[in-house]
Amino acid sequence: MVERPKTLARATGLFYLALLATGVFAQGFVADKLIVRGDAAATTANILTNRGLYQSAFTIYMVEMACQIAVTVLFYRLLRPVGRSAALLAMAWGLTGCVIKTAGRVLFLAPLFLLPDRASTQYLHVFSAEQLQAMSLVFLSVNDRAAGMGLAFFGFCDTLNGWLIVKSTFLPRWLGVITLIGGLGWMTFAYPPLGSRLFLPLALYGLAGSLVMIGWLLVKGVDEERWKAVQAS
Repeated sequence: MVERPKTLARATGLFYLALLATGVFAQGFVADKLIVRGDAAATTANILTNRGLYQSAFTIYMVEMACQIAVTVLFYRLLRPVGRSAALLAMAWGLTGCVIKTAGRVLFLAPLFLLPDRASTQYLHVFSAEQLQAMSLVFLSVNDRAAGMGLAFFGFCDTLNGWLIVKSTFLPRWLGVITLIGGLGWMTFAYPPLGSRLFLPLALYGLAGSLVMIGWLLVKGVDEERWKAVQAS
């Protein structure tokens, strides 16, 4: 099958855009609005009042992770000519992050199982309402930790992808530097307390860097002649 590098780059950009849009919406406009850190009662009230919206956030998270997997694989195909082993390692790290983060999202649903109509779930009567609310908040906290673990692996992936972009001649080196710096930032989540403290500046930098990458891939794509030359070398 003949590779079409510009088509490949634009497909990567489209999935990247969908990844960004779904992640920002589910986290920023649903989860962060309904979940009150440290307040189990308020979080419970918000979730039960907005059950449909909360469930839709989980679905959007799943779409986000499907897009993340697609972006990870497409970047591997795009950067494979630069260094097959390095690109494969970056993809492996990225997919590991996807598995961890997707598994953690199951815990995002836990409050819906712990806080249903108690009359229809007799086994939950052994717990008080306050205990169920506290357990729900614990599961949501673990979900956040799993997302943080995923970010650490995405950081390893982005750092290596950034280095490959710098080495490539078919994408601008400055784009690789932006990606590499962002990846190093997300790697701080290998030590969660540090990553959590730095999250806001990292998120803002990551958002800006992602928009630049998406714009370049969608508008400019790659230099096809150089991509084919690197692949042939």
